[in-house]
Amino acid sequence: MHIHVNGKNIEITDAIKAYVKEKIGRVATHYDQITGIDVILSVIKNPAATGKHVAEVSCKMNTGVVHCEESAESMYASIDLLADKLARQVKKFKDKALASGGKETIRNTEVKDLEEAVES
Repeated sequence: MHIHVNGKNIEITDAIKAYVKEKIGRVATHYDQITGIDVILSVIKNPAATGKHVAEVSCKMNTGVVHCEESAESMYASIDLLADKLARQVKKFKDKALASGGKETIRNTEVKDLEEAVES
């Protein structure tokens, strides 16, 4: 799994990159089907704007993509909020994927009906 960190209107320092990889990397422990994570950090330069530091993430998995965005007054705060939100969404995505595996589908019910007919 690769974590790519990009910046808009901000210089990405080694400290910020290491912090992102530490926080966002924890999400990989929740679900092993993650293939890549793209993080975009940006700063809004409008003085009237609130929540000027924005962090976005796209988490690519084998069966879909999870996208999150958070903003706060500092970059580290927005990364923390983003990591929490991404962890919740990936866990929800995983639970849905695992739950759908046990449901009865058209294929399962037809096979069961045929097996019952053969046994009778």
